[in-house]
Amino acid sequence: MKALSKRIAFLLLLVITAGYLLPLRVSPPVAYAGIQKIDRESFWYYPWGDTGVHKGIDLFCDRGTGVRAPAAGIVIRKGYGSVSGHYLYVLGAQWRTYYFAHLDTIFVDRGQYVSRETPLGTAGNSGNAAGKPTHLHFSIETLLPYPSRYDGRDIEGWKKMFYLDPVAELHLDPATHPFLR
Repeated sequence: MKALSKRIAFLLLLVITAGYLLPLRVSPPVAYAGIQKIDRESFWYYPWGDTGVHKGIDLFCDRGTGVRAPAAGIVIRKGYGSVSGHYLYVLGAQWRTYYFAHLDTIFVDRGQYVSRETPLGTAGNSGNAAGKPTHLHFSIETLLPYPSRYDGRDIEGWKKMFYLDPVAELHLDPATHPFLR
């Protein structure tokens, strides 16, 4: 029994390590030309409706604007929620999940492999975004926490270990990307 536990622990460690060995190349989930505005200050903004803290960014664009995979991965979840509307989760390298909400349409299925920039669907205003300007809510989470990001002084600060700032992760700079406001 002890030998089996050691094997399972070793395999688990091997799987986790393999996830970090995969190359990570990330691109924006909406083509630059389609982005009208990104509210840079919306990441970790409080208060934010029923969800407490806004754990992503909103990319404002026209309804029907193509949404694409920012990185290669597997669609692990898709569905509809009263807040998120039509949503998707894609699991990529380094155990990161990419979350897309308020979609109008979804082109991919759960379990499907997607390469970087594969069309996933179109931007909309589903869920609690109904009646508001069309946008894509986008967030990046890590399944394995980054303890250095813990912030005991901030509201829901412990969750910062799991949420990454999409603007920083996408290397967007206000000087070269005028849609950042």
